[in-house]
Amino acid sequence: MIHSLFLVNSSGDIFLEKHWKSVVSRSVCDYFFEAQERASEPENVPPVIPTPHHYLISVLRHRIYFVAVIQSEVPPLFVIEFLHRVVDTFQDYFGVCTEAAIKDNVVVVYELLEEMLDNGFPLATESNILKELIKPPTILRTVVNTITGSTNVGEQLPTGQLSVVPWRRTGVKYTNNEAYFDVVEEIDGTYTFDPVTKLLTWDVGKINPQKLPSLKGSMSLQAGASKPDENPTINIQFKIQQSALSGLKVNRLDMYGEKYKPFKGIKYMTKAGKFQVRT
Repeated sequence: MIHSLFLVNSSGDIFLEKHWKSVVSRSVCDYFFEAQERASEPENVPPVIPTPHHYLISVLRHRIYFVAVIQSEVPPLFVIEFLHRVVDTFQDYFGVCTEAAIKDNVVVVYELLEEMLDNGFPLATESNILKELIKPPTILRTVVNTITGSTNVGEQLPTGQLSVVPWRRTGVKYTNNEAYFDVVEEIDGTYTFDPVTKLLTWDVGKINPQKLPSLKGSMSLQAGASKPDENPTINIQFKIQQSALSGLKVNRLDMYGEKYKPFKGIKYMTKAGKFQVRT
């Protein structure tokens, strides 16, 4: 499925590559660079780029493009989800997913990629399983590996592979038997912005007046942009906790495969789709 993976920084340089089935030349990324030049914003690069002999599927996370090279047709969302898993794994192991962190832990990165894909097909993508296969890097472990020549690879198979739930280790016991599930809705409401009063109004429809939710917003400048003197372009996202504006409610929640009777709870959240405000 996935033949190769290329990591491209914000400067357009390939700083890491990994091949599983066969070595694919870096020149295949020229099609990606052409699409990157045509895009008005870094996040507007098409996620799927067809080439004469391959398909390039990419995601942008932390100012790094993760470009997967596919030779045959596969569901694009399947590959995109795997690329996001790779980023989340790097962030879980190294604290941050940056070019510097990846270069500093390049040995662990290659070990993780080797375990996450088997002959190009996803194998182990859960954090609990990976941490038993590949120990997370620490200063002490790095020093010991340098002196003894050992690696971070574990000597035993992960116990999570023997569990009914792959992300849960076997034999785990909790003092509180609780299970929470999140219902997240993303809506594209209408909004208006008054440049005189600087007031942004987001119309989400009807809200239950008996239990008004708290509305939280965050503003951030575009990644890599310098601090503007005036009229910045602002990326805005809103979240309404404990509210489902569509009226969707969970009527019944059943859990199977567990002998105990846990407390079951549902959390609702509504968030806005991504949009920009040009002041």
